[in-house]
Amino acid sequence: MLSMHTIIASELTKSYQVYKKQPGFIGSVKSLFSREYESVNAVKGVSFIIDQGELVGFIGPNGAGKTTTLKMLSGLLYPTSGKIDVLGYTPFDRKHEFLRQISLVMGQKNQLWWDLPAYDSFLLNKEIYGVSPAHFREVVGNLVTLLDVKDVLNIQVRNLSLGQRMKMELIAALIHSPKVLFLDEPTIGLDVVMQKNLREFIRQYNQTYEATIILTSHYMADVLELCKRVIVINHGGIIYDGLLSELMRSHSSYKQLTFVLSKTIEPRTYASIEGVVSYEHPSLVLRIPSNEIQKTLTKCMKTLPIEDMTISDPPIEEIIRTMFQEATQ
Repeated sequence: MLSMHTIIASELTKSYQVYKKQPGFIGSVKSLFSREYESVNAVKGVSFIIDQGELVGFIGPNGAGKTTTLKMLSGLLYPTSGKIDVLGYTPFDRKHEFLRQISLVMGQKNQLWWDLPAYDSFLLNKEIYGVSPAHFREVVGNLVTLLDVKDVLNIQVRNLSLGQRMKMELIAALIHSPKVLFLDEPTIGLDVVMQKNLREFIRQYNQTYEATIILTSHYMADVLELCKRVIVINHGGIIYDGLLSELMRSHSSYKQLTFVLSKTIEPRTYASIEGVVSYEHPSLVLRIPSNEIQKTLTKCMKTLPIEDMTISDPPIEEIIRTMFQEATQ
C-alpha cells in the first residue's frame, strides 16, 4: 500500500563539472593540453515531502535549481546524491508503471508534432500510454471542454496561437490522467486573460483528479491564486517551505495604504505625510511600517479629503525579492 506521501525528496543534490578556461590566446593553447574543472551545485541538500492532492508552488530566481529539481523528480536527471521517492518509485529507474502516472509540462518545450493537428498527437500519446478508447474519449472530451479548444483540434500546431498551443500541450500531457503533474512555467509568454484561464484549468484538474501538482512560475499571480503552500529555492537550497499566507505575514514589515480622494490636491498637502509612494488622482498610495499604521491613518484623516481607502500587504513579488536579497547577504 502506497503512503499518503506522494513525493519524498531527501538531501537531493545535483552537481555538474564545469570547464574553467583561462582568458586569452595563451589560455586557449593551455586548454589543449590541460583542462581545469570546478564542481557547481545546481541543487544542494534539498528535502521536502508532498502529500497526495497538494498543489505546491516551487519558486525561485533564474538558476535557482527549480527545473533541475523537477527533472530529477520526473526521472530525466540522475541526482548526484540523495534519495527520491515518487508514488513509491525511484524516478530515475524510469519504470513503465511510474511513467504512466506522471507528466512533466515545460512552457518552453514542445511535445506536439509541429506539422500535424494536435489531435493526431493525442492519438499517438493514447497508444504510447496504452489508454483505452473509452477512457481516451472521456478524458479528451473533458479537457477539450474545460479548455474550450474544440474548434482548433484539427488545425496544424504550427498555425495555432501560443495560448492555443499551450492548451494543447496540457491536454497531450494529461491523456493518461497522471497522478503527479510537474508544471514548469506553464503560463510563460501568455497574455493575462490566457494566464487566468490556464490557472482556472489547473485548479479544476487538481480538484477533479486529486492530482499532486508542483508548479514553477515567474508570474506570482499563478502562485498566489493556486498554491496554499510554497517552497522557495535560491542558489540550489530551500530557504522557505510552508504556507504562502505565513510567508507573506512574516515577511511583511509594512502595509500599503491606498486612498481614493474626493478632489485633486497639491503636493504640499501631503508633503508632511511620510511614506508616500505615488499620487495620481484620485489615488494616493503610501507604504507604511506596520507598527505606524494607526498614527499615519489619524494624520491622513485630518489632512486629506478621503473618500475611500484600502489597507493591503505588499505585492508578493516584493516579498519574494526581499527574501532572495536576505538569503544572499
